[in-house]
Amino acid sequence: MVQPIMRDVFFLSQKSEPATRDDLQVGRDLMDTLRAHREECVGMAANMIGVKKNIIIVNMGFLDIVMFNPVVKSRKKAYKTEEGCLSLVGVRPCTRYEEIELEYYDFNWKKQRQKFTGWTAQICQHELDHLQGIII
Repeated sequence: MVQPIMRDVFFLSQKSEPATRDDLQVGRDLMDTLRAHREECVGMAANMIGVKKNIIIVNMGFLDIVMFNPVVKSRKKAYKTEEGCLSLVGVRPCTRYEEIELEYYDFNWKKQRQKFTGWTAQICQHELDHLQGIII
């Protein structure tokens, strides 16, 4: 189900809690909500739809991947950039890494480990910041 976008900075600045198998519907809601905002958004975190759980979705160009309890295992090659956010107005400076490796659970609650580079890595890091209550 498409959910409204959370814009309350106080809510967005709170850390999320671990997801469980009971939160699979939140992943489906993220898929529907990202699809509805495809023209202006390439990723989302659960808190962007009002749920404080460690769940993100990232558009990989041809595919959207939902990650439950994602954890950064490695990062390489820091760089400075600016980003905007569907939940906020304007752009802000931030530091990102060109290459990251994440471990997460998929919809089958199977642990996955995947490397991301470039634009996809940047999207992942933006959404991971949301889970920590970090607002760019």
